[in-house]
Amino acid sequence: MFKLLKFIAKVILFFFISSISIVIIYKFIPPPITPIMIIRVFEGWFEGKNIGIKKKWVSYEEVSKNFFRAVVSAEDSRFMNHNGFDWDAIEAARRYNEARKGKKLRGASTISMQTAKNAFLWHGRNYVRKALEAYFTILIEFIWGKKRILEVYVNIIEFGEGIFGVQAASEYYFKKNAKDLNRRECALLAAVLPNPRRWSPINPTPYIEKRVDFIQGRMNSVVIPK
Repeated sequence: MFKLLKFIAKVILFFFISSISIVIIYKFIPPPITPIMIIRVFEGWFEGKNIGIKKKWVSYEEVSKNFFRAVVSAEDSRFMNHNGFDWDAIEAARRYNEARKGKKLRGASTISMQTAKNAFLWHGRNYVRKALEAYFTILIEFIWGKKRILEVYVNIIEFGEGIFGVQAASEYYFKKNAKDLNRRECALLAAVLPNPRRWSPINPTPYIEKRVDFIQGRMNSVVIPK
């Protein structure tokens, strides 16, 4: 029994040391690949598709500020004001989901939570994954800060089959660099984020057009890191 407890303690200690170390490393070095990128490749293999990974890291300064405003407007308007968790949004989502049991659930993930998930974890709704997401969210908020979180977020988010990061998306959809995106292009890319494998920024549905209008209406009022 003692040996088992000692082994468990070593595993837990290794997890904390390794997880904190990788978060510190990623504060200075771009994540070379993420679990979700790997999952997409394997999904492609099982479906008989040869899905490559299109990605190109760009620094915070090499991205249009309008794109940062667009994603904050679309995904987390209180990004600069919370510590990683938007408790008001979480409570609102809880009440919404309780009132509509059996229907499509509403989430309350902040940009920090999405970055933690995309950089270190996998998609899913089980309690283990959610607990790990909360743990990594706390780490990146403390170690990275808001500017680095947003920089990593826009470089690893999915924009379509095999397309990751704003630079790869800008080149693929608009044939330009991320720093040259105009307001509408920024809003279009942000609008498809809830389901980028279903929606396209260059062929927007009426629903996406409504989201674009909503996002553009918010962009001037949101605050982003300088």
